[in-house]
Amino acid sequence: MKRRAAGHVTERAEREPGPGLFPSRVRGEQPGHVATTAHLQAAYPFVAEGGLGGRGVYIGRDAYGGSFVYDPWELYGRELTSPNMLVIGQIGRAKSSLVKTYVWRQSVFRRRAWIIDPKGEYGPLADAYGVTPLALEPGGALRLNPIGRDAGWHGQLQLLQAVCAGALQRALAPEEEAGLREVLKLLNDQPEEPTLPAVVEVLLHPTEQMATSLATTVPELAQATRQAALGLQRLCEGDIRGMFDGPTTPGLNLDAPLVVINLHAVYDSAALGILMTCAAAWLRAQVGRQRARAEQRGEVGEKLIVVVDEAWRIFSHLGIGEWLQDSFKHSRAYGVQNVIVMHRLSDLRSAGAEGSREARLAEGLLADAETRVIYAQPTDQLAATRDLLGLTETEAELLPTLRRGEALWKVGQRSFLVHHRISSYESRLVDTDARMALHAAPVSPAAVI
Repeated sequence: MKRRAAGHVTERAEREPGPGLFPSRVRGEQPGHVATTAHLQAAYPFVAEGGLGGRGVYIGRDAYGGSFVYDPWELYGRELTSPNMLVIGQIGRAKSSLVKTYVWRQSVFRRRAWIIDPKGEYGPLADAYGVTPLALEPGGALRLNPIGRDAGWHGQLQLLQAVCAGALQRALAPEEEAGLREVLKLLNDQPEEPTLPAVVEVLLHPTEQMATSLATTVPELAQATRQAALGLQRLCEGDIRGMFDGPTTPGLNLDAPLVVINLHAVYDSAALGILMTCAAAWLRAQVGRQRARAEQRGEVGEKLIVVVDEAWRIFSHLGIGEWLQDSFKHSRAYGVQNVIVMHRLSDLRSAGAEGSREARLAEGLLADAETRVIYAQPTDQLAATRDLLGLTETEAELLPTLRRGEALWKVGQRSFLVHHRISSYESRLVDTDARMALHAAPVSPAAVI
């Protein structure tokens, strides 16, 4: 197909005959340029941007009017080498709306989702799925066991060490790691499933067999692991007891298309990071169990989206940082897309001092997220955002000007300015401002399909 660009037309010009497709032109008009559309896209590259293709979920419109469609599994090997995603933006810029509608739309393709929900705002989404969130509260009736046998020996040990490091808010000493290993061996030899109270009891009163295995005495081993025992004891007997201190409550529908772990009851607790660590550990065990079950049946297994909202809350816990790093590194093998959601990159300072193991882990997670969705950022955050996410000067300068629902998408090596679109039905699933409104307010027409 050929196209001809319009030339300059003057008043009172008269048309004169011409050959071919253009039988006449205005006298005095300069001949237009004729080119194929294949060549024309090189002259107008931004207008001709083809997006990421048409396979995946619809997100919205890009800056040049085209539809923006995204799916990490469809893009793997072409645009992406990792499915993981970072969503970052100021409060009120609709980043949670993106996450909720993205999860909802992926259900059409039978993608399941697990969400750690610290603020309890995924209830309407759960209602749309017809599922009930797993609401955890101190002294409640619901318990999740983060060290069940479902994870396998290696997974159990890794999860126990992560939970303990989170409870202590530091790295484990070699004696503590060895003590936890011996405790887990001992408990796995018993018919009952290992639980955190059982771990605490054995750490406080180690056996001769454990001491002999570690070439020490019982009193010396008890002293070396005492802090680990007291750290875990808070999860069993302290102010946050009754959530992770027993066998998992039977009858939970863990094969549902959506599983939401609601931690709203402890959102204001200083121990929220520890509880998110436990929830993530339990989630990891269940993901491993379901994957192993699919492999036994000779199946590839379903693709899974794991969302950790308010992710900055747990970066300061070394154990969960190392767990998330492992989950990010093995996401391709697990068939899992990890989505971490946070407000601003300066929150990473809460992970630890500059150059610390915690800070390096947090920054490493950003590097392992090949999809970065960046909503509006204040001007004082531009330098850090540019440096940590590898933005150009133009991209960084754009961030403070973004309107609600607009985001810069960095997908692999490509960049897109996307306006997220929400259907009228979805607007009921994403409204987090209802409690602040005196009356139900309509959603902005610009954001609704």
